[in-house]
Amino acid sequence: MRSTFGKVALLVGACILAGPGAWGQMAKSPDLAIAYDASQANIVPGNNFWMQGGSLQIHGQFWRGVGAVGDIAGLHTGNVHGIGVGLDLVTATFGPRYTCSPAHHRYALFGEILAGEANGFHSVFPAAAGTKSSANGLALQIGGGINLSLSRHLGVRAFEADWLRTQLPNGTTGVQNNVRMGAGLVFKF
Repeated sequence: MRSTFGKVALLVGACILAGPGAWGQMAKSPDLAIAYDASQANIVPGNNFWMQGGSLQIHGQFWRGVGAVGDIAGLHTGNVHGIGVGLDLVTATFGPRYTCSPAHHRYALFGEILAGEANGFHSVFPAAAGTKSSANGLALQIGGGINLSLSRHLGVRAFEADWLRTQLPNGTTGVQNNVRMGAGLVFKF
């Protein structure tokens, strides 16, 4: 788990160092979204449960609606499948976003495809030598949503829905499919 957070810290540092040059090339100023998220998780096929948490996204639009977004999300449940075992899940993903914002309208629709890393901890993950309390794996997130503009610097993330696929050990396929839904605030710079 330590190496995961080291990689995320390195990525954030690189973005900060490259930021001033990249921001100068953007068609629109960047925005930051903070959202509440709820996720219906499917760890083992046929068994679903709900997780809650939040996410932080930074988005920059470069050319005619095309941009890039980074998403860090954390989800938690205290009881997976009613067996008394909890799960904390943190994902760090990055990728392209296309935003369609019609002229003279206060809304913007977006779609995105993101990839990165998932980190599960405070749970039980099968391993060759028994079990582990944490695991790392691939995260793939595909989805979209709608933002409503309230003012020049503030908006509302009215709705976002994403399919989140993670690859963490689970004793069967090693794949988890989640539907993540969220809403929150958007700050424009």
